[in-house]
Amino acid sequence: MPKLSVIVPFYNVQQYAPDTLRSLRSNADRDFEFILVDDHSKDETPAILERAAEELSDVAQVRYIRHEQNGGLATARNTGLDAAQGEYLTFLDGDDWLAPGYLAELVSAMDDLGCDFVRTDHVQATARARSVHRVPVGRRWEAFDPREAILPAHRSTSVDYAYAWAGAYHRRLVDKGVLHFTDGLRTAEDRPWIWKLHREAESFAVVSLLGVFYRRGVASSLTQIGDVRQLDFIRAFDQVIEETAADRDADRLLPKAVRTYCAIIAHHLSNEDRFEPAVARQLRSMSAAAIKRMPQDALADALEAMDMDRSSKLRRLRRRVTTTGAAA
Repeated sequence: MPKLSVIVPFYNVQQYAPDTLRSLRSNADRDFEFILVDDHSKDETPAILERAAEELSDVAQVRYIRHEQNGGLATARNTGLDAAQGEYLTFLDGDDWLAPGYLAELVSAMDDLGCDFVRTDHVQATARARSVHRVPVGRRWEAFDPREAILPAHRSTSVDYAYAWAGAYHRRLVDKGVLHFTDGLRTAEDRPWIWKLHREAESFAVVSLLGVFYRRGVASSLTQIGDVRQLDFIRAFDQVIEETAADRDADRLLPKAVRTYCAIIAHHLSNEDRFEPAVARQLRSMSAAAIKRMPQDALADALEAMDMDRSSKLRRLRRRVTTTGAAA
């Protein structure tokens, strides 16, 4: 069994893949397994990965898997999870990179803490600018119950820091069925995943390691593309609400889930001019339907707590649903 499996999905990232692969080499160890998953790229990414898999096999265990059709990031990560054999697992996106020696530090933290998973800070890279982004949890290098890090509802918490690559995860989470992503989600795939992780894992810790460099503003990233795939955030948050409503602590946790969902809807409505017109109309329609599905008491509380601009946008959608229902 390898000590660590690193799952790296790639899709049309020929410009960035060489940096990612060089960073894997700078972290290589015979006890590490690199799983390179090409999600049916249409550029030169597959050729780059084939060469890299051969070269990296001199310094680490390597598996290269190519999808016959594009399935999205969640599906590609699941492919990697199904193939992974490591005691610990982590993720890296195909356009990001790692600092030299970071993976060894991550493994050491997992060994020392003995918990189900650890979360790490990261560095955001936007062109030449660099900024540090920290896990919104004050307790460091100490294992505790991940449920304790979901609340309070009115503040950014660990479930809002939904980056799968910012941490490492014990194999027992795979065995329990906790670590897989919702297959087919094209965006916001980390959201149901991070909530499930915090509800169902037994222990976690936050460690002050800075080794992941997240490349922000990549033109091919779905966060930069205003097409219909962006609307998968609604399916993702519907799942968060449904699963949280079935949780033993639903009364405590639902207000946080609803408030976050509302904030994400308001964010997309504020930026709807970047969507294609037909998709913008679909965004408004689907958001209105999502508001109708939410627990209405929790929704009312969330709207009262939001600033005027965002709450006004959501109240207009809510009135639209009420008016449409009354007319019908």
